[in-house]
Amino acid sequence: MPGDLKDGRIVIVGASLAGLRAAEGLRDEGFTGSVTVIGDEPHPPYDRPPLSKQVLLGQATAETTGLPMRHDPDAEWRLGVRAAGVDLLAKQVLLEDGESLPYDRLLIATGTRARPWANPDEGALDGVVTLRTREDAGALAERLAAGPERVLVIGGGFTGSEIASACRERGLAVTVAERGPAPLVGALGGTLGKLAAVMHRNHGVDLRTGVTVTALHGDGNGTFTHAQLSDGSRVDADVCVVALGAIRNVEWLAESGLAAGPRGIACDAGSRAFTMYGIVTDDVFVAGDVSRFPHPLFGYQMLSLEHWGNAVEQAAVAAHNMVSPGPLQRPHLAIPTFWSTQFGLNIKSVGVPTYSDHVVIAQGSLEARRLAMVYGYQGRVTAAVTVDMAKSLDYYRHLIETAAPFPPPPGAADRATAADVPIPSDVPDPSVLSHGPTVALTGYLPDRRLAVVQPTR
Repeated sequence: MPGDLKDGRIVIVGASLAGLRAAEGLRDEGFTGSVTVIGDEPHPPYDRPPLSKQVLLGQATAETTGLPMRHDPDAEWRLGVRAAGVDLLAKQVLLEDGESLPYDRLLIATGTRARPWANPDEGALDGVVTLRTREDAGALAERLAAGPERVLVIGGGFTGSEIASACRERGLAVTVAERGPAPLVGALGGTLGKLAAVMHRNHGVDLRTGVTVTALHGDGNGTFTHAQLSDGSRVDADVCVVALGAIRNVEWLAESGLAAGPRGIACDAGSRAFTMYGIVTDDVFVAGDVSRFPHPLFGYQMLSLEHWGNAVEQAAVAAHNMVSPGPLQRPHLAIPTFWSTQFGLNIKSVGVPTYSDHVVIAQGSLEARRLAMVYGYQGRVTAAVTVDMAKSLDYYRHLIETAAPFPPPPGAADRATAADVPIPSDVPDPSVLSHGPTVALTGYLPDRRLAVVQPTR
């Protein structure tokens, strides 16, 4: 590594939101060396949240979702090129076309991809789609605009629920199949999951819970026609959207020696990557959806997040630390935030709802479809979710940051009634869901495939 941290060669793998903001952040921090950004998609970085909202509703096209640059980061963009590995000793990124790119510091921001249908032949049927990329959104929007008789959505997480909402807003018949007891239950727990189920059904969604899709069938000519469910029922549909969560893009690091596993790449609070033996590196950093990092407010367990705001904030921390000596590096301590709009409701979350044992409705009510639900773990506040009550979120963020006691005391500006009696948060075992939560606590081990190496004699 060069003596001057403001100079040298930095390679960013992932032309993503985190990758773009990191490249900009490096220049903001005074980095004058070369920045190379590698992306496997042919497009510059684009915004993903509109893909399941405005694009599916026909309010925007997939081509208009490009992310604006805050300023030109003066980077070399290598788009449509896939990274194939990292040589930590030689300090090189290996590309699929055989080229090697040397680096002084490396940032990995490869994000996630949609989990495909388990049976490749069934997943290849015309009409079976996923939603993750710009192309995915454009193709699905075209299918919805063509007026299918019915759409089947497999998975009732945030993406599946937003797709179902868009279908109903377009006047399309839609069936949602969810393995768990309710939509959104994996992210928000049982109480708000029940509200989500009511909203689905009140808006005309054919919601099937506690079932799995066992097979997808075609017409013999390669076109999807119907699905078979575990309860013996059949759903006839023209379009099947597989919304079973995300897979971290880490396979290319399998031989790298980094702590890359199914939940992402483990890093410390300063975004510095761990090796698979739990040793922190000083020249490899991680940011965005592909990262796992410890957070003091959540028991120092490793957090995996699929949140827009986290990608931006962690990229800024990584950029600062890549060009700063150790004593000047700073930790990534942002509180996770998330939002979703579906069925006319604005759902916002702060903290980690799954890190909880009890919840309480602190404002509003389930009946009014307007509320603030606060989550607690072992007697302190760990999360809050608001439904059409977003202005209260900052108050609850402060309670989380200060480890305030749970249940929370009165104090929100528009509190109408005293908090109800706390009830169990009813966060399900992930194994009973058809998708993962957008925030996950993944324990302490840097990597699930941690090996024990016997010392040589």
